[in-house]
This record gives sequence, structure tokens and C-alpha cells, in this order.
Amino acid sequence: MTSFLKDDRSKAVAWWLFATALLVLAMVVVGGATRLTDSGLSITEWKPVTGAIPPMNEADWAAEFSKYQQIPQFSQVNPDMTVAEFKGIYWWEWAHRFLGRLVGVVFAVPFAYFLIRREIPQRLIWRCFGLLLLGGLQGLVGWWMVSSGLSERVSVAPERLMLHLGLALILFGALIWCGLEAAYGKGRETAYGPWARGGLGLAALLYVQSLLGGLVAANDAGRVYTDWPLMGGRLLPEGYWAGDLWTTIAHNQASTQLHHRLMAYLVVVLIIAFAGQASRSRHVQPEVRRGAYVLGLGVAIQALLGIATLMMVSPLSLAIAHQIAATLLLAIAVTVTWRARRV
Repeated sequence: MTSFLKDDRSKAVAWWLFATALLVLAMVVVGGATRLTDSGLSITEWKPVTGAIPPMNEADWAAEFSKYQQIPQFSQVNPDMTVAEFKGIYWWEWAHRFLGRLVGVVFAVPFAYFLIRREIPQRLIWRCFGLLLLGGLQGLVGWWMVSSGLSERVSVAPERLMLHLGLALILFGALIWCGLEAAYGKGRETAYGPWARGGLGLAALLYVQSLLGGLVAANDAGRVYTDWPLMGGRLLPEGYWAGDLWTTIAHNQASTQLHHRLMAYLVVVLIIAFAGQASRSRHVQPEVRRGAYVLGLGVAIQALLGIATLMMVSPLSLAIAHQIAATLLLAIAVTVTWRARRV
């Protein structure tokens, strides 16, 4: 029960943190599918507790559908939608919110148990409190995002979707980092040397690239300019400049897709270079070298997935695979960075 006082590690705590990270990954994927199926506005109220119960009969479904009919998305996009069709989008959003609730329970209940039994390594206790607060904030931001599409817009605000995704990815990466700390103990850490800095830089770029992908999804930009490597037959797509900087960055299909493409090229080049340097260096740890190889292979697969997703006009299966690969690449980069700091 107090073994952490001896070696400052706990396999049980590590598995708990990794399991929560896996659920966050599932939530990110279902959230992406919710956006791609235009399901995110199907539930127009935020009820953290009672909202866990879905409609149980036809009267309940009629009531939920009536609420959906009051928002602009119904009148401007889906005026002919039937209750049966509404159920299809409702279940995506309900599943996304259910996973959010499940993440909260799976984190909070074992956290209390491990605290009472004093099984959490002492240096991780406050970090876990921080993760709990971050999870709660994520729920609030999720509703703030949904609310942006209930009165004047027919979809959620892209910048709010990007923030919602960004917080989820921070939570995901932090859970992995803390899980590794719990699994292996404090050990001996070095300052951020070249390999740790390289891994951290790649993790940051992969994070930014995921945010840019969120803007692409939020603007339905993956369904335009579906040729590659050009965009509409041009290097700089027509309509790139949207009249002002903010709209060009966050609210324009041509520009958000181009930015996502350009960052992808940069990420591929830098990860391949990182893996190549690791293969030649005599001073890199074997675990870091293997991680660099996995990153290199993963980014090549991810690039092919991205191109296929674009040229096939974002079919749901490929888009989900693309998102899973992006999140796993981030996890690998975080792990490589953590390992590079250990001696």
C-alpha cells in the first residue's frame, strides 16, 4: 500500500492513467466523427447528470427533435429532416457526451481510491489534481463550443472547436506523461538535451498540426480542393485571402486547408530528419532511436492517409483513421521526449 515510498512508482496508477488516456483518445475520435456527420448540435441543452439518459420513447424523441427544430441548423440546413434521421445524428453527439462523462468517472473514482490508499506517487498527486481540473474545464469548453451554433450559426465556431480539441490533446499527452512517471518511477532525469528538445519540438508541431486539422474539419474544408499536390490546379488556391487576417486564419476553407497541408509537409520532413539522425548517432538511447523509427513510419502512413482522405472527399472511415493516427503520433512524440530525459 505504501510501496511508492520505496521506489516512487505504482503500476496500478500507471494503468489507470493509461486507461484514461485511451478513453480520451476515443472521445477525440468520436468528437471528430460528430463534427464530420454534422451531429454536434443535435442536443441543444447541457445537462451534465440527467443528460446521460437518452430518449426512452417516441414522446421523448419528439421532444428532443422539437428542440432541434428551433435552431438555425434545422431551418437552414436540414428543414426536411425526419425524426428517424434526427436519431442518427443524435446518437453521435450522445455518444460523445457519454464518453466525456465516462472519462470523468474513470478518472475521479480511482483517483479518490488511490489517494485514500496512498498509492499515488507523491510527486504526481498535484499533477493528478491538475488533470481533474483540466477534464472539468474541457466539459465547460465543450458546451461553450456547442452554444456557439445554437442561435446565429448553423455550425459551431471553428476557433471554439479548435480550443476544445486542443484541451483534449493536452489532457491526453499529460495522462501519458504521468502514466510513464508512475510506471517507471522518478529515476534520474537530465536537462532537456538535443534529443529531448527534438522530441518536444516534434510534439509541439504535431499538436499545432492537429489544431489546424480541427479548423479544416470545422470549416468543412476537407471537402473542397480535393486535388493534390495542387489546390484547384494552383499552388495558392483561389479565395485564399478572405478579406481580413482572422477570417483567413480560422474561417476560410481555402486558407485553412492550405495551412494544414503546409504544416504537414514541414512535419513530415522534420520527423524523417529526426529519425535519420537517430539512426546515425552513437549517443542516442536505443529506446529513443526505436521511437524515432516508429515516428518516421507513422508520419509516412499519416501523410498517405491524409492525401487519401482529401482526394476521396473525406469519407468517415478514412477521416477517423486519419485522426486516430494523428493522436497516436502525438503520443509517440510525448513518449520519445519523456524517454530522452531519462538516464
